[in-house]
Amino acid sequence: MSKKFRAPKNKEDAVDRLKDERVKSIRLLFVDPLGRLKGQIVTMNEMGNVFERGQGFDGSSIEGFVRIEESDKILKPVVRSMRILPYDPGNAKTAIFFCEIYNPDNSRFEGDSRLVLEKTLARANTMDFTSFYCGPEIEYFYFRGENGVPSPLDNEGYFSFTMTHEGDAARQEVVDTLEEMGIHVEGHHHEVADSQHEIDLRYLDALDMADCILLYRMVVKELAASRNLWACFMPKPIAGINGSGMHTHQSLFRGEENAFFDSSNPDNLSEIARYYLGGVLKYLPEYQLLLCQWINSYRRLIPGFEAPVYLTWGKRNRSALVRVPQYQVGHPKATRLEIRCPDPGCNPYLAFAAMLDMGLQGITEKIPTPEATEENVYHMSEEERAKRGIHSLYGSLQDSLDALESSNRATRLLGPHLTHRLIASKINELARFGQEVHPWEIKEYSRYL
Repeated sequence: MSKKFRAPKNKEDAVDRLKDERVKSIRLLFVDPLGRLKGQIVTMNEMGNVFERGQGFDGSSIEGFVRIEESDKILKPVVRSMRILPYDPGNAKTAIFFCEIYNPDNSRFEGDSRLVLEKTLARANTMDFTSFYCGPEIEYFYFRGENGVPSPLDNEGYFSFTMTHEGDAARQEVVDTLEEMGIHVEGHHHEVADSQHEIDLRYLDALDMADCILLYRMVVKELAASRNLWACFMPKPIAGINGSGMHTHQSLFRGEENAFFDSSNPDNLSEIARYYLGGVLKYLPEYQLLLCQWINSYRRLIPGFEAPVYLTWGKRNRSALVRVPQYQVGHPKATRLEIRCPDPGCNPYLAFAAMLDMGLQGITEKIPTPEATEENVYHMSEEERAKRGIHSLYGSLQDSLDALESSNRATRLLGPHLTHRLIASKINELARFGQEVHPWEIKEYSRYL
């Protein structure tokens, strides 16, 4: 953590910190079911009342929340989530809080994505796991362009180290800002595609990390806009080049002990880790929509562009869906699994809840892990993959939606309210997409039709 950041201990400490920092504007943030950041701004003078009673808002105006006759909802700030922005949007010193969402009777709102993750973490606690740590590698693009037409800033490649391009300076500004806000960055670099970048966050407990991912996306976009750039987290903004993923490293702890580590096994993976991995490989198709939730997500999940397509795991194999980084002697806490199919457009609360739920189900059912696949699966024939029992992820949003809709596990995870709202939203997205005339059609057909 940055020495400049200290999380407040309680509401009174938070108010004192806000006064000391001369904060004038406070953003109360939450997400809709799709993970899109929403919020309301209040003044410093109102924060005492907000902490005491919460801040009301019209839930019927948020897509996927409630009907108009159920509209009243209340935001209650999570004290430990407080961050003060090092930059001043709108020329006002600004702080942010992520919020829990309540009904007027003081019960939690079942459409709150944050609550889904909280409940899943509580399930892990009943199995004696005290922490679920996540460390994401979040990729994105910088573009110049108007009307949503992407124009890359450079034609550099993986680990390019000129640090002279506009995108490099923009990325460094983001890293400095995140660190000042207390969000620890492990590393950052230029990615494979033109104008593509990656910033890796140090692992945190899943609930705090979900907040940090949303802040990361907000900071990247706001600082890019201040440079007249467009920061894009679409999974596949340009055809023919690599898309952007959010590879997520994860591990379960019991106190200070990493439950995924066992020195008595040749590969140092514990039985718990193997069952967890078995659950991920078995149940991920039912939850894929929560990790890859947009039509555009499936433009990324195709062979040849470093995105995982097949339900396999390996240690060195970067074509596998799950990678197990090789054990470093003397660092048992670093033993982890890396799930490579989530993309940066996901709702992080629901994505983390889904991955944890798959793993916990694997532990509960003692699902065995198949043999590791170290060969490049993309180079195998269809017959060879079938012989080895290697199945693929879904290739379209429609298929993922059908799988989630028919899954009792996914409905249990999300609850009936969120399940219904999420399915309705995705049906609407597919319908609107189906009515569009796409540039490919014009290019393909206009020459002779």
